[in-house]
Amino acid sequence: MNQQQARLSVNINKFATLRNSRGGNNPDLLRVARDCERFGAEGITVHPRPDERHIRYADVHALQPLLSTEFNIEGNPKEPAFVALVLATRPAQVTLVPDAQNQLTSDHGWDTVAEQGYLQDIIGTFHEQGIRTSIFLNPDPALVAAAKNTGTDRIELYTETYAHQFTQNPEKAIAPFVEAALEAQKQGLGLNAGHDLSLENLRFFAQNMPGLLEVSIGHALVCDALYLGLENTIQLYLRALRA
Repeated sequence: MNQQQARLSVNINKFATLRNSRGGNNPDLLRVARDCERFGAEGITVHPRPDERHIRYADVHALQPLLSTEFNIEGNPKEPAFVALVLATRPAQVTLVPDAQNQLTSDHGWDTVAEQGYLQDIIGTFHEQGIRTSIFLNPDPALVAAAKNTGTDRIELYTETYAHQFTQNPEKAIAPFVEAALEAQKQGLGLNAGHDLSLENLRFFAQNMPGLLEVSIGHALVCDALYLGLENTIQLYLRALRA
Protein backbone atom coordinates (compact mmCIF):
# COMPACT_ATOMS: atom_id res chain seq x y z
CA MET A 1 0.00 0.00 0.00
CA ASN A 2 2.84 2.41 0.84
CA GLN A 3 4.23 3.65 -2.48
CA GLN A 4 7.19 5.60 -1.12
CA GLN A 5 10.32 4.74 0.78
CA ALA A 6 10.15 5.57 4.47
CA ARG A 7 13.33 6.84 6.08
CA LEU A 8 15.08 5.12 8.98
CA SER A 9 16.02 7.36 11.90
CA VAL A 10 18.13 5.55 14.51
CA ASN A 11 17.42 6.45 18.13
CA ILE A 12 20.77 6.41 19.95
CA ASN A 13 19.46 6.74 23.52
CA LYS A 14 20.47 3.19 24.47
CA PHE A 15 24.09 3.81 23.50
CA ALA A 16 24.06 6.77 25.89
CA THR A 17 22.55 4.57 28.61
CA LEU A 18 25.45 2.13 28.22
CA ARG A 19 27.99 4.95 28.34
CA ASN A 20 26.45 6.48 31.43
CA SER A 21 26.37 3.17 33.31
CA ARG A 22 30.16 3.25 33.73
CA GLY A 23 31.01 6.91 33.34
CA GLY A 24 33.64 8.00 30.88
CA ASN A 25 32.99 8.03 27.17
CA ASN A 26 32.69 4.39 26.10
CA PRO A 27 30.89 4.00 23.80
CA ASP A 28 31.63 7.36 22.22
CA LEU A 29 28.17 8.69 21.37
CA LEU A 30 29.40 11.03 18.65
CA ARG A 31 31.23 8.21 16.91
CA VAL A 32 28.17 5.98 17.21
CA ALA A 33 25.99 8.62 15.55
CA ARG A 34 28.44 9.17 12.71
CA ASP A 35 28.83 5.41 12.22
CA CYS A 36 25.05 4.96 12.09
CA GLU A 37 24.94 7.51 9.29
CA ARG A 38 27.89 5.87 7.53
CA PHE A 39 26.12 2.49 7.76
CA GLY A 40 23.02 3.89 6.06
CA ALA A 41 20.82 5.54 8.71
CA GLU A 42 18.89 8.44 7.19
CA GLY A 43 18.39 10.27 10.46
CA ILE A 44 19.48 10.34 14.10
CA THR A 45 16.95 10.59 16.91
CA VAL A 46 17.58 11.51 20.55
CA HIS A 47 15.12 11.84 23.41
CA PRO A 48 16.73 13.80 26.26
CA ARG A 49 14.90 13.69 29.57
CA PRO A 50 15.26 16.07 32.52
CA ASP A 51 17.23 13.53 34.60
CA GLU A 52 19.65 12.97 31.68
CA ARG A 53 19.67 9.23 32.37
CA HIS A 54 20.69 8.58 28.78
CA ILE A 55 21.07 11.47 26.34
CA ARG A 56 22.49 14.55 28.02
CA TYR A 57 21.69 18.06 26.90
CA ALA A 58 25.41 18.52 26.20
CA ASP A 59 25.23 15.54 23.82
CA VAL A 60 22.57 17.31 21.78
CA HIS A 61 24.73 20.40 21.40
CA ALA A 62 27.72 18.25 20.41
CA LEU A 63 25.77 16.17 17.89
CA GLN A 64 24.11 19.01 16.00
CA PRO A 65 27.13 20.25 14.00
CA LEU A 66 28.44 16.74 13.28
CA LEU A 67 25.42 15.10 11.67
CA SER A 68 24.93 14.93 7.93
CA THR A 69 21.42 13.44 8.04
CA GLU A 70 18.22 14.72 9.64
CA PHE A 71 18.44 15.35 13.37
CA ASN A 72 15.24 14.60 15.29
CA ILE A 73 14.91 15.65 18.93
CA GLU A 74 12.04 14.12 20.93
CA GLY A 75 10.75 15.33 24.26
CA ASN A 76 8.11 17.05 26.31
CA PRO A 77 7.81 20.75 25.41
CA LYS A 78 6.22 21.47 28.79
CA GLU A 79 9.78 21.30 30.12
CA PRO A 80 11.21 24.81 29.55
CA ALA A 81 14.75 23.44 29.36
CA PHE A 82 13.72 21.14 26.51
CA VAL A 83 12.24 24.01 24.53
CA ALA A 84 15.38 26.07 25.08
CA LEU A 85 17.53 23.15 23.92
CA VAL A 86 15.55 22.70 20.70
CA LEU A 87 15.60 26.41 19.92
CA ALA A 88 19.35 26.57 20.55
CA THR A 89 20.22 23.58 18.37
CA ARG A 90 17.53 23.95 15.68
CA PRO A 91 17.21 20.34 14.53
CA ALA A 92 15.47 19.37 11.30
CA GLN A 93 12.55 18.04 13.35
CA VAL A 94 11.24 18.20 16.89
CA THR A 95 8.86 15.43 17.98
CA LEU A 96 6.62 16.47 20.85
CA VAL A 97 5.97 13.68 23.36
CA PRO A 98 3.78 14.13 26.47
CA ASP A 99 5.85 12.00 28.84
CA ALA A 100 6.23 12.66 32.55
CA GLN A 101 9.58 13.46 34.18
CA ASN A 102 10.20 10.02 35.69
CA GLN A 103 8.51 7.97 32.99
CA LEU A 104 10.47 4.85 31.99
CA THR A 105 9.53 5.21 28.33
CA SER A 106 6.90 6.98 26.27
CA ASP A 107 3.54 5.24 26.61
CA HIS A 108 0.84 7.52 25.17
CA GLY A 109 0.25 10.31 22.72
CA TRP A 110 -1.28 13.78 22.96
CA ASP A 111 -4.92 14.59 23.43
CA THR A 112 -5.03 16.97 20.48
CA VAL A 113 -8.53 18.15 21.41
CA ALA A 114 -7.90 19.08 25.04
CA GLU A 115 -4.36 20.33 24.38
CA GLN A 116 -5.07 22.04 21.07
CA GLY A 117 -4.46 25.61 22.20
CA TYR A 118 -1.21 24.73 23.95
CA LEU A 119 0.05 22.75 20.96
CA GLN A 120 -0.79 25.59 18.59
CA ASP A 121 1.33 27.97 20.65
CA ILE A 122 4.38 25.74 21.09
CA ILE A 123 4.35 24.56 17.48
CA GLY A 124 4.22 28.20 16.41
CA THR A 125 7.32 28.84 18.52
CA PHE A 126 9.24 26.09 16.73
CA HIS A 127 7.97 27.11 13.30
CA GLU A 128 9.31 30.62 13.86
CA GLN A 129 12.78 29.04 13.90
CA GLY A 130 12.13 26.89 10.81
CA ILE A 131 11.91 23.63 12.76
CA ARG A 132 9.57 20.94 11.41
CA THR A 133 7.22 19.59 14.07
CA SER A 134 5.75 16.16 14.66
CA ILE A 135 3.42 15.23 17.51
CA PHE A 136 3.20 11.81 19.12
CA LEU A 137 -0.29 10.29 18.79
CA ASN A 138 -2.22 7.16 19.53
CA PRO A 139 -3.83 5.70 16.36
CA ASP A 140 -7.17 7.47 16.69
CA PRO A 141 -8.55 9.21 13.57
CA ALA A 142 -10.35 11.81 15.69
CA LEU A 143 -7.05 12.80 17.35
CA VAL A 144 -5.38 12.88 13.94
CA ALA A 145 -8.07 15.17 12.57
CA ALA A 146 -7.70 17.48 15.58
CA ALA A 147 -3.92 17.49 15.09
CA LYS A 148 -4.43 19.38 11.85
CA ASN A 149 -5.66 22.38 13.82
CA THR A 150 -2.48 22.49 15.91
CA GLY A 151 -0.45 23.51 12.86
CA THR A 152 1.88 20.52 13.12
CA ASP A 153 3.68 19.32 9.99
CA ARG A 154 3.56 15.64 10.89
CA ILE A 155 2.26 13.15 13.40
CA GLU A 156 4.15 10.17 14.81
CA LEU A 157 1.96 7.17 15.53
CA TYR A 158 2.75 5.37 18.80
CA THR A 159 3.14 1.76 17.64
CA GLU A 160 3.42 -0.24 20.86
CA THR A 161 -0.04 -1.82 20.51
CA TYR A 162 0.78 -2.86 16.95
CA ALA A 163 4.03 -4.49 18.08
CA HIS A 164 2.38 -6.34 20.97
CA GLN A 165 -0.49 -7.69 18.86
CA PHE A 166 1.49 -8.41 15.70
CA THR A 167 2.40 -12.04 16.42
CA GLN A 168 -1.22 -12.98 17.17
CA ASN A 169 -2.95 -11.23 14.27
CA PRO A 170 -0.98 -8.83 12.03
CA GLU A 171 -4.02 -7.63 10.09
CA LYS A 172 -5.95 -6.82 13.24
CA ALA A 173 -2.90 -5.21 14.83
CA ILE A 174 -2.32 -2.81 11.97
CA ALA A 175 -5.93 -1.94 11.17
CA PRO A 176 -6.26 1.11 13.48
CA PHE A 177 -2.91 2.42 12.26
CA VAL A 178 -4.00 2.24 8.63
CA GLU A 179 -7.18 4.10 9.54
CA ALA A 180 -5.17 6.79 11.31
CA ALA A 181 -2.74 7.01 8.37
CA LEU A 182 -5.58 7.51 5.92
CA GLU A 183 -6.92 10.31 8.10
CA ALA A 184 -3.46 11.90 8.14
CA GLN A 185 -3.44 11.84 4.34
CA LYS A 186 -6.91 13.38 4.29
CA GLN A 187 -5.71 16.16 6.59
CA GLY A 188 -2.49 16.75 4.65
CA LEU A 189 -0.25 15.68 7.54
CA GLY A 190 3.05 13.86 7.15
CA LEU A 191 3.28 10.48 8.85
CA ASN A 192 6.02 9.09 11.11
CA ALA A 193 5.87 6.06 13.40
CA GLY A 194 7.82 4.59 16.28
CA HIS A 195 8.00 2.52 19.48
CA ASP A 196 8.72 -1.22 19.60
CA LEU A 197 9.11 -1.57 15.85
CA SER A 198 11.56 -4.39 15.13
CA LEU A 199 12.89 -6.67 12.42
CA GLU A 200 10.03 -9.01 13.22
CA ASN A 201 7.22 -6.53 12.55
CA LEU A 202 8.69 -3.66 10.51
CA ARG A 203 8.34 -5.10 7.01
CA PHE A 204 4.61 -5.74 7.35
CA PHE A 205 4.09 -2.32 8.90
CA ALA A 206 5.96 -0.47 6.15
CA GLN A 207 4.23 -2.39 3.38
CA ASN A 208 0.77 -1.59 4.68
CA MET A 209 0.99 1.98 5.96
CA PRO A 210 -0.08 4.58 3.40
CA GLY A 211 2.06 7.69 3.32
CA LEU A 212 4.68 6.54 5.82
CA LEU A 213 7.62 8.97 5.75
CA GLU A 214 9.84 7.96 8.67
CA VAL A 215 10.29 5.39 11.41
CA SER A 216 12.33 6.03 14.53
CA ILE A 217 13.81 2.86 16.03
CA GLY A 218 16.18 2.46 18.95
CA HIS A 219 15.72 -0.28 21.52
CA ALA A 220 15.11 -3.23 19.18
CA LEU A 221 17.80 -2.08 16.75
CA VAL A 222 20.41 -1.84 19.50
CA CYS A 223 19.43 -5.27 20.86
CA ASP A 224 19.78 -6.78 17.37
CA ALA A 225 23.15 -5.09 16.93
CA LEU A 226 24.53 -7.01 19.92
CA TYR A 227 24.15 -10.22 17.91
CA LEU A 228 24.32 -9.04 14.31
CA GLY A 229 26.65 -6.04 14.41
CA LEU A 230 25.59 -2.43 14.02
CA GLU A 231 26.30 -2.03 10.31
CA ASN A 232 24.55 -5.26 9.37
CA THR A 233 21.60 -4.46 11.61
CA ILE A 234 21.03 -1.04 10.08
CA GLN A 235 21.15 -2.58 6.61
CA LEU A 236 18.61 -5.22 7.64
CA TYR A 237 16.22 -2.54 8.92
CA LEU A 238 16.62 -0.59 5.70
CA ARG A 239 15.81 -3.70 3.68
CA ALA A 240 12.69 -4.26 5.76
CA LEU A 241 11.58 -0.71 4.97
CA ARG A 242 12.35 -1.08 1.27
CA ALA A 243 10.73 -4.47 0.71
